[in-house]
Amino acid sequence: MKQTIMVITVALIFSAHLSAAPDAVELMMNEYQAQGASASSSEQGRKLWQTETNGRSCTNCHTDDPRAQGRHQKTGKAIEALAPSVNTKRLTKTKTIRKWLKRNCKWTFGQECTAQQKGDFLAWLRQQ
Repeated sequence: MKQTIMVITVALIFSAHLSAAPDAVELMMNEYQAQGASASSSEQGRKLWQTETNGRSCTNCHTDDPRAQGRHQKTGKAIEALAPSVNTKRLTKTKTIRKWLKRNCKWTFGQECTAQQKGDFLAWLRQQ
């Protein structure tokens, strides 16, 4: 009986710990603030999404609506929706977020995005 109670107690503590763990976006935003970014702005993220640099913007591949499927401008390959409300696989892993922000910022804007810009993008995408 004692062993059963102990197992149940450990399981409850473990599950409470998991549910209280910060999500990947929250971890990334904390990281960006530690790098000097101010509070993230979803409005600024939306503006960045639509910003065109040298004929490129996020909308070229991902459409104006991140809840919609996009198509890579150069290769024509389908791109699943970025909005986590539509695609639950999005914005769940910090490693993947870092990879794609780095790659897409360089391709779209010709340089890596600042910590502020990355936080703003994530704030906006998370609301979609």
